[in-house]
Amino acid sequence: MRQREKEETALFYIGWSIVFLVGILGLLYQLFPLPISKLLLPCLVNSTLGIYCPGCGGTRAIAALLRGDLATSFVCHPLVPYAVVGGGWFLISQSIERISKHRIKIGLKYRDLYIWMALGIVIVNFILKNLLLIVWNIDLLKHITLS
Repeated sequence: MRQREKEETALFYIGWSIVFLVGILGLLYQLFPLPISKLLLPCLVNSTLGIYCPGCGGTRAIAALLRGDLATSFVCHPLVPYAVVGGGWFLISQSIERISKHRIKIGLKYRDLYIWMALGIVIVNFILKNLLLIVWNIDLLKHITLS
């Protein structure tokens, strides 16, 4: 087995493990609802400097995505829908290819480009949100809640 195939196999199992863990956490949340916003610490960068850090909005984006609100998720942090769509397609396509014993060759292959694109999304998101906040006093995350 080539090194790239070993890496894709590892990503495949890690990805399904994350899906499983998120499912378990979602089930536990349904059984024992907790106010998530009360459990989270405030962002130190935002509370001390008054600007958004590169990760600000990520939790809200995940909450919006779980509610089915893709637009709000994208506004909060576009990396979340990018990761869910890209990771989801990777897992589904790799599963189909593995179940078919590689007769159906649709498995998404890992490329470093996907990581560079994610980094670009984080950088553009960071710059754009802070420009809107500092220059035009537009706070995109102010009224978006976790519930």
